[in-house]
Amino acid sequence: MAFWAERKVLVTGGAGFLGTHVVQKIQERGCRAVTVPRSRDFDLREKEAIVSLYERVQPDVVVHLAAVVGGIGANRQHPGRFFYENAIMGLQLIEQARLFGVEKFVVIGTVCAYPKFTPVPFREADLWNGYPEETNAPYGLAKKMLLVQAQAYRQEYGLNAIYLLPVNLYGPGDNFDPEISHVIPALIRKCVEAVEAGDDEVAVWGTGIASREFLYVEDAAEGVVLATEHYNDPEPANLGSGTEITVKELAELIAELCGYTGRLLWDATKPDGQPRRCMDTGWAARAFRFRAQTDFRHGLKRTIAWYRRHRALAR
Repeated sequence: MAFWAERKVLVTGGAGFLGTHVVQKIQERGCRAVTVPRSRDFDLREKEAIVSLYERVQPDVVVHLAAVVGGIGANRQHPGRFFYENAIMGLQLIEQARLFGVEKFVVIGTVCAYPKFTPVPFREADLWNGYPEETNAPYGLAKKMLLVQAQAYRQEYGLNAIYLLPVNLYGPGDNFDPEISHVIPALIRKCVEAVEAGDDEVAVWGTGIASREFLYVEDAAEGVVLATEHYNDPEPANLGSGTEITVKELAELIAELCGYTGRLLWDATKPDGQPRRCMDTGWAARAFRFRAQTDFRHGLKRTIAWYRRHRALAR
């Protein structure tokens, strides 16, 4: 509570999927000055907009959540956009934070920054031991460069910039747009629509043999807030649940929870993405006492229920 009481906090992407939960938790901890810029007012790709934002807010803490993101399909379609816009936002926000004397800058990276064949579980020390999986590489590398900048600015300018590496997030309020959604919301939407239409087949990308780890969005928000309060080290920190599931097992579980009993048709012409993903979460537990709390099956049930109630609002 004391950390937040007198600080002015700027949360980029604070109106987004993860950001809304982060902002809520910051406010619940007693922060009375949280600013959430909107893209219609401040284009964070433009230096002038960032300068104007910092002049208005005079933030003590910046939590940078804003990003241009999507699933495998969106990454394949927009590699240039995903690289440039994510890199330019972060680079300029950190540079202006230095110039404005921001006390602490929190960078949210991505599991896509890890090398394609990282040994499981992913350890922070393995981050530079290879090139990211090709379909996600431009996005992952853009985010990874912000770690380099954060560490360089800490060394030269004394900027207290920390870097967090969350796994794939899921939960109520996720993006269910089939053009850009990640695997969990995409599968939920397909299965719910198949049940309603009486379809007996649902197409799924890839072979199903790749594995993933997922973190419930409220748990991720708690991890971000705990790190902002307690973590001040230059090394990156993983945020994950520490559990691994194959995409085949995931699709079968979502089908079951949605009440879909038809066939899952695997389209092997579509990419699997990174072969395996599962993080070592020990450093976060030791460094700032973060451990995921939400059971995966329970989290999926809550996400499915939210989608069914809010389909008209789901993006």
